[in-house]
Amino acid sequence: MSSVRILSRGVDLATTRVALHTPRAAIGSTLLRRELSSAATVRPTTSRALRSNAPLAAPASRSAPRAVRFASTTSEPLSQTQLYDLHVERGAKMVPFAGFDMPLVYADMSHVESHLWTREKASLFDVSHMVQHHLSGPGAAELLKKITPSSVDKLAPNTSTLSCLLEEGTGGMVDDCVITRRTEDTFYFVTNAGRRTEDLEFLTAEIEAYQSKHGLDSIKWDILSDRALVALQGPLAASVLQPLINTANTPSSETDLSTLYFGNCRELYLTLPDGSASAHPLLISRTGYTGEDGFEISIPTSGAPDLPKQVTELLLADSSKSRLAGLAARDSLRLEAGMCLYGHDISTAQTPPAAALGWVVGRDRRDVATATFNGASTIISQIASPKTIPQRRVGLTVEKGPPAREGATVVDISDPTNIVEVGVVTSGLPSPSLDGTNIAMAYVKQGLHKKGTELGVKVRNKVRKATVGGMPWVESKFHRPQ
Repeated sequence: MSSVRILSRGVDLATTRVALHTPRAAIGSTLLRRELSSAATVRPTTSRALRSNAPLAAPASRSAPRAVRFASTTSEPLSQTQLYDLHVERGAKMVPFAGFDMPLVYADMSHVESHLWTREKASLFDVSHMVQHHLSGPGAAELLKKITPSSVDKLAPNTSTLSCLLEEGTGGMVDDCVITRRTEDTFYFVTNAGRRTEDLEFLTAEIEAYQSKHGLDSIKWDILSDRALVALQGPLAASVLQPLINTANTPSSETDLSTLYFGNCRELYLTLPDGSASAHPLLISRTGYTGEDGFEISIPTSGAPDLPKQVTELLLADSSKSRLAGLAARDSLRLEAGMCLYGHDISTAQTPPAAALGWVVGRDRRDVATATFNGASTIISQIASPKTIPQRRVGLTVEKGPPAREGATVVDISDPTNIVEVGVVTSGLPSPSLDGTNIAMAYVKQGLHKKGTELGVKVRNKVRKATVGGMPWVESKFHRPQ
């Protein structure tokens, strides 16, 4: 989750921006094609990764790829999530995304309608294309402290943090991820589908290097390919999920979702229509990628292949509260919430401080003399002296007219006789929640990142005024202790 903001924000990570129904079809269509195109192809996993303790058992693939507009074609067959058939049954428009056939929008609602529904009620997103990992052993925390800047050893059991995998030497972000500590030496974390190959290669190399020093038993790593993952997001999410929690043989303090706060998780059973408990407990994390209250639910399928569909149908039983939503709404929601999309707003070209994500670096990990994580000297130096960072990620509000899309040039308009290029837009669209106000993320030259700075964005060969502002554009509504 996919897909980033941080667990003071909570997460998640995915994505697109288009409406398929007129008159809304113009909203985001060009950028959506770009995003799907860039994420559509996943290279085969290298043999090195397959030799690791994390063999990749991908979901079933079809014999030939679909020809879908909105994305580039690929010779690689597309994988399907465990809920693919349900998406087709529900009238989803399927498109290639990160090597999977994924729902963009559904027949019952346009992109904008689905987006607003999520803000007002609850939407269910299939994010089973994301990669779920299990890391355990006496060296698990130490390894995570090397490859991420987070204070994972300070996390309480069943507590999460948004983090990022860091490139050795440069401190560039290999991927963003959410890490959950389950027990003293057991961790669950989720990485982006579009970075599957790169992440597996990175993790394999780091784990093998650690094991060579500390022994094969120091770390055990598994890809949880037998699990589906769905995200229930929106102000009604808790009211949808709470009645489904099976309360038999479980203390009420555990089954009461009002005591499950943002960034925490529990394993709970659901009650099926026949009154029985689900075949497995579900890992329910209070987090998401929309800025709304909600849950990400990891669903085991071992011995119960129908469980993902059973759970999904339960969550969608009351259509006045919850409905399916696809990539289009997911992308516009995450942008309004100021959350980054990997490969667009963040990449190995940026360190966390350059991406305005310096807060992912644990406060106890900012001493350059003791920090051991990848790229520590560079990252800590940037936190201490932000003016040394050449470019900064900012939020822009752009004047009325055509929106600023990914790749649009940002210019300094302080001197009308000498307009100078100072940055580039990485994500942008008309905000459905703000009546179509044009919003965008961009990287701009150091010194021009302060709130209130007036800049320009080149849109269709015309310079449109833009103002640097705070993010998120839509206030987050995470469930926290009062």
